[in-house]
Amino acid sequence: MSDRFNTTSGWILAAGIVALGAGIVGSKLFHGERPEPMGYAIQGVEAEGDGAAAAGPSLNTLLASADVAKGEKVFAKCMACHTIASGGANGIGPNLYATVGEEIAQGKGGFAFSADLKKVGGKWTFEALDHWLTNPKSMAAGTKMSFAGLANPVDRANVIAYLNAQGSNLPLPAADAAPAPAEGDNAAAPADNAAAPAANAAEPEKK
Repeated sequence: MSDRFNTTSGWILAAGIVALGAGIVGSKLFHGERPEPMGYAIQGVEAEGDGAAAAGPSLNTLLASADVAKGEKVFAKCMACHTIASGGANGIGPNLYATVGEEIAQGKGGFAFSADLKKVGGKWTFEALDHWLTNPKSMAAGTKMSFAGLANPVDRANVIAYLNAQGSNLPLPAADAAPAPAEGDNAAAPADNAAAPAANAAEPEKK
């Protein structure tokens, strides 16, 4: 009984050693690092968001047709943190009266702006506000503002127009000119028109 037990135990131990060795060898042969980033690039396919800005109308065009009343409705999302009336108190965020055209992170009754936003510098131009409203943290990573941003460019233009109407009243830009038609689009028309006089000239004069 003891010999049979020892023999069986020996075979089990040997099998375990073989399995362990095979695992080690296999890991050496087929070892590979996880790709970073995961997945593979597909030719001709842009990453999500790439080229999105070029797909729609420009900011100038959107502002030229912006709707202040719709902007006020969108701004309702901001009123939990901001006031906008002249002389309004600062809340979680600063009062936003006459913000368009002002220096970034300056004034506002001594509101404590983040150091990162102070470093941005410049003024709250239409373009700067559009950048900010798209994604505040992409403009100032350490901003105290937790708002995720407005993905819809029409909503952003409407809000900017509304903000501008609250004490700033800067002239809104004109819409960008439509792109010129590609060369050759109307090339066939002159040729077709030129054929008409030639055909008329070919007819014999009737007396």
